Amino acid sequence: MNSIHANAIVIDGLIIAKWDRPVFEDMRKGGLSAANCTVSVWEDFKGTVHNIAQMKSLIRENSDLVTLVRSTRDIEQAKLERKTGIILGFQNAHAFEDHLGHIEAFADMGVRVVQLCYNTQNLIGTGCYERDGGLSGYGHEVIAEMNRVGIMVDLSHVGAKTSEEAILASKKPVTYSHCLPAGLKEHPRNKSDEQLKFIADRGGFIGVTMFPPFLRRGIEATVEDYVEALDYVINLVGEDCVGVGTDHTQGYGQEFFDHITHDKGRGRRLTNFGTVLNPVGIRTIGEMPNLTAAMVHAGWSTRKIEKVIGGNWMRVFKEVWGA
Repeated sequence: MNSIHANAIVIDGLIIAKWDRPVFEDMRKGGLSAANCTVSVWEDFKGTVHNIAQMKSLIRENSDLVTLVRSTRDIEQAKLERKTGIILGFQNAHAFEDHLGHIEAFADMGVRVVQLCYNTQNLIGTGCYERDGGLSGYGHEVIAEMNRVGIMVDLSHVGAKTSEEAILASKKPVTYSHCLPAGLKEHPRNKSDEQLKFIADRGGFIGVTMFPPFLRRGIEATVEDYVEALDYVINLVGEDCVGVGTDHTQGYGQEFFDHITHDKGRGRRLTNFGTVLNPVGIRTIGEMPNLTAAMVHAGWSTRKIEKVIGGNWMRVFKEVWGA
Protein backbone atom coordinates (compact mmCIF):
# COMPACT_ATOMS: atom_id res chain seq x y z
CA MET A 1 0.00 0.00 0.00
CA ASN A 2 1.55 3.32 -1.04
CA SER A 3 1.95 6.15 1.46
CA ILE A 4 -0.76 8.34 -0.10
CA HIS A 5 -3.37 5.60 0.30
CA ALA A 6 -2.14 4.63 3.76
CA ASN A 7 -2.28 8.19 5.10
CA ALA A 8 -5.46 9.44 3.42
CA ILE A 9 -9.07 9.02 4.44
CA VAL A 10 -10.42 6.58 1.84
CA ILE A 11 -14.19 6.48 1.25
CA ASP A 12 -16.19 4.28 -1.11
CA GLY A 13 -19.49 5.99 -1.91
CA LEU A 14 -21.33 2.75 -2.65
CA ILE A 15 -20.80 -0.92 -1.87
CA ILE A 16 -23.59 -3.50 -2.08
CA ALA A 17 -21.71 -6.60 -0.92
CA LYS A 18 -22.90 -9.73 0.87
CA TRP A 19 -22.19 -8.47 4.37
CA ASP A 20 -20.03 -10.82 6.40
CA ARG A 21 -16.61 -10.96 8.06
CA PRO A 22 -14.65 -11.78 4.87
CA VAL A 23 -15.96 -8.57 3.26
CA PHE A 24 -15.03 -6.56 6.36
CA GLU A 25 -11.56 -8.12 6.32
CA ASP A 26 -11.19 -7.10 2.69
CA MET A 27 -12.25 -3.56 3.58
CA ARG A 28 -9.36 -3.41 6.03
CA LYS A 29 -7.00 -4.89 3.45
CA GLY A 30 -8.16 -2.20 1.02
CA GLY A 31 -7.51 0.55 3.56
CA LEU A 32 -11.13 1.78 3.53
CA SER A 33 -11.88 4.39 6.18
CA ALA A 34 -15.61 4.27 5.39
CA ALA A 35 -18.14 3.02 2.85
CA ASN A 36 -21.79 3.69 2.06
CA CYS A 37 -23.17 0.18 2.56
CA THR A 38 -26.53 -0.75 1.05
CA VAL A 39 -29.05 -2.23 3.49
CA SER A 40 -32.23 -1.72 1.44
CA VAL A 41 -33.22 -2.02 -2.22
CA TRP A 42 -36.68 -3.55 -2.70
CA GLU A 43 -37.50 -4.11 1.00
CA ASP A 44 -40.41 -2.36 2.73
CA PHE A 45 -40.17 -0.57 6.10
CA LYS A 46 -40.26 -3.74 8.20
CA GLY A 47 -37.84 -5.65 5.97
CA THR A 48 -35.40 -2.74 6.00
CA VAL A 49 -35.52 -2.43 9.79
CA HIS A 50 -34.67 -6.15 9.90
CA ASN A 51 -31.70 -5.57 7.55
CA ILE A 52 -30.44 -2.69 9.70
CA ALA A 53 -30.73 -4.80 12.85
CA GLN A 54 -28.80 -7.58 11.13
CA MET A 55 -26.07 -5.17 9.99
CA LYS A 56 -25.71 -3.68 13.46
CA SER A 57 -25.38 -7.18 14.88
CA LEU A 58 -22.62 -7.90 12.34
CA ILE A 59 -20.87 -4.65 13.28
CA ARG A 60 -20.90 -5.64 16.97
CA GLU A 61 -19.63 -9.15 16.18
CA ASN A 62 -16.80 -7.69 14.05
CA SER A 63 -16.00 -4.62 16.12
CA ASP A 64 -12.27 -5.23 15.64
CA LEU A 65 -12.77 -4.41 11.94
CA VAL A 66 -15.78 -2.13 11.54
CA THR A 67 -17.78 0.56 13.34
CA LEU A 68 -21.09 2.36 12.70
CA VAL A 69 -20.88 5.85 11.20
CA ARG A 70 -23.30 8.57 12.26
CA SER A 71 -21.00 11.58 11.62
CA THR A 72 -17.77 12.48 9.85
CA ARG A 73 -16.09 12.40 13.28
CA ASP A 74 -16.87 8.68 13.34
CA ILE A 75 -15.05 8.30 10.00
CA GLU A 76 -12.02 10.13 11.38
CA GLN A 77 -12.07 7.89 14.44
CA ALA A 78 -12.37 4.76 12.28
CA LYS A 79 -9.28 5.87 10.37
CA LEU A 80 -7.33 6.33 13.60
CA GLU A 81 -8.34 2.86 14.81
CA ARG A 82 -7.63 1.17 11.45
CA LYS A 83 -11.28 0.21 11.13
CA THR A 84 -13.82 0.78 8.37
CA GLY A 85 -16.79 3.00 9.17
CA ILE A 86 -20.08 1.53 7.97
CA ILE A 87 -22.46 4.18 6.60
CA LEU A 88 -25.99 2.78 6.40
CA GLY A 89 -27.49 3.53 2.99
CA PHE A 90 -30.54 2.65 0.90
CA GLN A 91 -30.71 2.28 -2.88
CA ASN A 92 -34.45 2.90 -2.86
CA ALA A 93 -36.71 5.08 -0.72
CA HIS A 94 -39.47 2.45 -0.98
CA ALA A 95 -38.81 1.68 2.69
CA PHE A 96 -40.14 5.15 3.62
CA GLU A 97 -43.51 3.91 2.32
CA ASP A 98 -46.13 6.66 2.55
CA HIS A 99 -45.12 7.98 5.98
CA LEU A 100 -42.80 10.98 6.34
CA GLY A 101 -42.21 10.02 9.98
CA HIS A 102 -40.34 6.93 8.82
CA ILE A 103 -37.56 9.17 7.48
CA GLU A 104 -36.62 10.53 10.91
CA ALA A 105 -36.99 7.04 12.37
CA PHE A 106 -34.42 5.72 9.89
CA ALA A 107 -32.14 8.70 10.58
CA ASP A 108 -32.30 7.84 14.28
CA MET A 109 -31.26 4.27 13.37
CA GLY A 110 -28.17 5.69 11.65
CA VAL A 111 -29.21 5.84 7.99
CA ARG A 112 -27.25 8.61 6.25
CA VAL A 113 -27.70 8.15 2.46
CA VAL A 114 -30.90 7.23 0.57
CA GLN A 115 -31.40 6.88 -3.17
CA LEU A 116 -34.86 8.16 -4.11
CA CYS A 117 -35.75 5.44 -6.66
CA TYR A 118 -34.25 2.17 -7.81
CA ASN A 119 -34.70 1.87 -11.60
CA THR A 120 -38.51 2.23 -11.63
CA GLN A 121 -41.41 4.27 -10.26
CA ASN A 122 -42.21 4.64 -6.57
CA LEU A 123 -44.22 7.16 -4.55
CA ILE A 124 -41.43 9.74 -4.82
CA GLY A 125 -40.47 9.73 -8.50
CA THR A 126 -39.21 7.61 -11.37
CA GLY A 127 -36.14 5.47 -11.94
CA CYS A 128 -33.92 5.43 -15.01
CA TYR A 129 -35.51 2.43 -16.76
CA GLU A 130 -38.97 3.81 -17.52
CA ARG A 131 -40.83 6.94 -18.67
CA ASP A 132 -39.97 9.68 -16.19
CA GLY A 133 -42.89 11.55 -14.64
CA GLY A 134 -40.67 13.66 -12.39
CA LEU A 135 -40.72 14.31 -8.65
CA SER A 136 -44.11 13.86 -7.01
CA GLY A 137 -45.62 16.26 -4.50
CA TYR A 138 -44.85 13.69 -1.82
CA GLY A 139 -41.32 13.51 -3.24
CA HIS A 140 -40.85 17.21 -2.53
CA GLU A 141 -41.91 16.59 1.08
CA VAL A 142 -39.52 13.63 1.33
CA ILE A 143 -36.54 15.70 0.16
CA ALA A 144 -37.37 18.51 2.60
CA GLU A 145 -37.52 15.98 5.45
CA MET A 146 -34.29 14.27 4.36
CA ASN A 147 -32.62 17.71 4.35
CA ARG A 148 -33.97 18.39 7.84
CA VAL A 149 -32.79 15.15 9.45
CA GLY A 150 -29.46 14.97 7.60
CA ILE A 151 -29.91 12.12 5.13
CA MET A 152 -28.14 12.62 1.79
CA VAL A 153 -30.28 12.39 -1.36
CA ASP A 154 -28.83 9.90 -3.90
CA LEU A 155 -29.95 9.98 -7.56
CA SER A 156 -27.77 7.29 -9.17
CA HIS A 157 -30.59 5.03 -10.45
CA VAL A 158 -33.09 7.88 -10.78
CA GLY A 159 -34.56 9.16 -14.06
CA ALA A 160 -33.26 12.39 -15.61
CA LYS A 161 -36.39 14.50 -14.99
CA THR A 162 -36.87 13.30 -11.41
CA SER A 163 -33.15 13.91 -10.78
CA GLU A 164 -33.26 17.45 -12.16
CA GLU A 165 -36.29 18.34 -10.04
CA ALA A 166 -34.72 16.74 -6.94
CA ILE A 167 -31.47 18.71 -7.45
CA LEU A 168 -33.48 21.93 -7.63
CA ALA A 169 -35.69 21.00 -4.65
CA SER A 170 -32.91 20.05 -2.23
CA LYS A 171 -31.42 22.72 0.01
CA LYS A 172 -28.42 20.47 0.72
CA PRO A 173 -26.00 18.81 -1.70
CA VAL A 174 -27.34 15.72 -3.48
CA THR A 175 -25.30 12.98 -5.14
CA TYR A 176 -24.98 10.50 -7.93
CA SER A 177 -23.11 8.18 -5.55
CA HIS A 178 -22.23 5.66 -8.28
CA CYS A 179 -22.52 6.57 -11.94
CA LEU A 180 -20.49 6.73 -15.16
CA PRO A 181 -20.49 9.27 -17.98
CA ALA A 182 -22.60 8.61 -21.07
CA GLY A 183 -19.85 10.45 -22.94
CA LEU A 184 -17.74 7.28 -22.63
CA LYS A 185 -20.59 4.77 -23.07
CA GLU A 186 -24.29 5.20 -23.79
CA HIS A 187 -26.37 3.33 -21.20
CA PRO A 188 -29.64 4.14 -19.37
CA ARG A 189 -27.70 4.18 -16.07
CA ASN A 190 -24.98 6.55 -17.31
CA LYS A 191 -25.29 10.33 -16.99
CA SER A 192 -24.90 12.78 -19.85
CA ASP A 193 -22.38 15.62 -19.73
CA GLU A 194 -25.32 17.99 -19.22
CA GLN A 195 -26.63 15.99 -16.24
CA LEU A 196 -23.17 15.85 -14.65
CA LYS A 197 -22.67 19.60 -15.08
CA PHE A 198 -26.17 20.33 -13.78
CA ILE A 199 -25.64 18.55 -10.46
CA ALA A 200 -22.09 19.92 -10.03
CA ASP A 201 -23.11 23.51 -10.83
CA ARG A 202 -25.68 23.33 -8.03
CA GLY A 203 -23.34 22.08 -5.34
CA GLY A 204 -23.98 18.38 -5.87
CA PHE A 205 -21.55 15.48 -5.80
CA ILE A 206 -20.59 12.75 -8.27
CA GLY A 207 -19.34 9.34 -7.22
CA VAL A 208 -17.88 7.50 -10.21
CA THR A 209 -18.49 3.76 -10.40
CA MET A 210 -16.55 0.97 -12.10
CA PHE A 211 -19.50 -1.42 -12.59
CA PRO A 212 -18.42 -3.20 -15.80
CA PRO A 213 -21.67 -3.04 -17.84
CA PHE A 214 -21.45 0.75 -17.71
CA LEU A 215 -17.72 1.08 -18.47
CA ARG A 216 -16.46 1.91 -21.96
CA ARG A 217 -14.67 -1.46 -22.33
CA GLY A 218 -17.03 -3.52 -20.17
CA ILE A 219 -15.50 -6.69 -18.75
CA GLU A 220 -12.29 -5.99 -20.70
CA ALA A 221 -11.67 -2.96 -18.49
CA THR A 222 -8.73 -2.46 -16.15
CA VAL A 223 -8.18 -0.16 -13.19
CA GLU A 224 -6.69 2.29 -15.72
CA ASP A 225 -10.07 2.45 -17.49
CA TYR A 226 -11.65 3.36 -14.16
CA VAL A 227 -9.13 6.20 -13.73
CA GLU A 228 -10.00 7.30 -17.28
CA ALA A 229 -13.68 7.53 -16.29
CA LEU A 230 -12.83 9.50 -13.13
CA ASP A 231 -10.68 11.89 -15.17
CA TYR A 232 -13.44 12.33 -17.77
CA VAL A 233 -15.84 13.53 -15.07
CA ILE A 234 -13.18 15.66 -13.36
CA ASN A 235 -12.32 17.35 -16.66
CA LEU A 236 -16.01 18.15 -17.03
CA VAL A 237 -16.89 19.45 -13.55
CA GLY A 238 -13.61 19.92 -11.62
CA GLU A 239 -11.86 17.81 -9.02
CA ASP A 240 -13.67 19.15 -5.93
CA CYS A 241 -17.04 17.42 -6.43
CA VAL A 242 -15.92 13.98 -7.62
CA GLY A 243 -15.24 10.82 -5.61
CA VAL A 244 -15.20 7.03 -5.75
CA GLY A 245 -18.35 4.88 -5.64
CA THR A 246 -17.25 1.46 -6.85
CA ASP A 247 -20.56 -0.48 -6.58
CA HIS A 248 -18.68 -3.58 -5.46
CA THR A 249 -21.05 -6.58 -5.33
CA GLN A 250 -18.62 -8.84 -3.51
CA GLY A 251 -19.86 -12.25 -2.39
CA TYR A 252 -22.96 -12.32 -4.59
CA GLY A 253 -23.85 -14.67 -7.43
CA GLN A 254 -26.38 -14.73 -10.29
CA GLU A 255 -29.40 -15.00 -7.99
CA PHE A 256 -28.60 -11.56 -6.56
CA PHE A 257 -28.31 -9.96 -10.01
CA ASP A 258 -31.62 -11.56 -11.06
CA HIS A 259 -33.24 -10.05 -7.96
CA ILE A 260 -31.98 -6.51 -8.45
CA THR A 261 -32.61 -6.39 -12.22
CA HIS A 262 -36.31 -7.26 -11.95
CA ASP A 263 -38.84 -4.60 -11.00
CA LYS A 264 -39.53 -4.75 -7.26
CA GLY A 265 -37.19 -7.75 -7.19
CA ARG A 266 -39.81 -10.07 -8.66
CA GLY A 267 -41.54 -8.34 -11.61
CA ARG A 268 -40.52 -7.71 -15.20
CA ARG A 269 -36.86 -7.83 -16.20
CA LEU A 270 -35.49 -4.29 -16.56
CA THR A 271 -31.99 -5.03 -17.81
CA ASN A 272 -29.56 -7.89 -18.25
CA PHE A 273 -26.00 -7.23 -17.10
CA GLY A 274 -24.57 -10.40 -18.62
CA THR A 275 -21.22 -11.38 -17.12
CA VAL A 276 -20.21 -9.08 -14.27
CA LEU A 277 -16.44 -8.98 -13.88
CA ASN A 278 -14.80 -6.00 -12.21
CA PRO A 279 -11.81 -4.29 -13.85
CA VAL A 280 -8.45 -6.02 -13.68
CA GLY A 281 -6.52 -4.60 -10.73
CA ILE A 282 -9.59 -3.75 -8.67
CA ARG A 283 -11.63 -6.95 -8.79
CA THR A 284 -12.05 -6.92 -5.01
CA ILE A 285 -12.41 -4.30 -2.27
CA GLY A 286 -9.02 -5.35 -0.93
CA GLU A 287 -7.38 -4.14 -4.14
CA MET A 288 -8.38 -0.50 -3.55
CA PRO A 289 -4.71 0.57 -3.10
CA ASN A 290 -4.21 -0.33 -6.78
CA LEU A 291 -6.61 2.49 -7.66
CA THR A 292 -4.44 5.04 -5.88
CA ALA A 293 -1.35 3.56 -7.56
CA ALA A 294 -3.05 3.90 -10.96
CA MET A 295 -3.85 7.54 -10.17
CA VAL A 296 -0.19 8.15 -9.36
CA HIS A 297 0.81 6.43 -12.60
CA ALA A 298 -1.63 8.64 -14.53
CA GLY A 299 0.21 11.70 -13.20
CA TRP A 300 -2.34 12.84 -10.62
CA SER A 301 -1.03 15.14 -7.89
CA THR A 302 -1.12 13.95 -4.28
CA ARG A 303 -3.70 16.64 -3.47
CA LYS A 304 -6.00 15.54 -6.30
CA ILE A 305 -5.73 11.89 -5.23
CA GLU A 306 -6.48 12.69 -1.58
CA LYS A 307 -9.57 14.66 -2.54
CA VAL A 308 -11.00 12.08 -4.93
CA ILE A 309 -10.37 8.96 -2.81
CA GLY A 310 -12.05 10.44 0.26
CA GLY A 311 -11.50 14.10 1.08
CA ASN A 312 -14.31 15.33 -1.15
CA TRP A 313 -16.80 12.83 0.29
CA MET A 314 -15.85 13.98 3.80
CA ARG A 315 -16.56 17.62 2.97
CA VAL A 316 -19.95 16.96 1.41
CA PHE A 317 -21.02 14.47 4.10
CA LYS A 318 -20.26 17.07 6.77
CA GLU A 319 -22.37 19.61 4.90
CA VAL A 320 -25.34 17.23 4.61
CA TRP A 321 -25.10 15.51 7.99
CA GLY A 322 -24.21 18.65 9.96
CA ALA A 323 -21.28 16.97 11.74
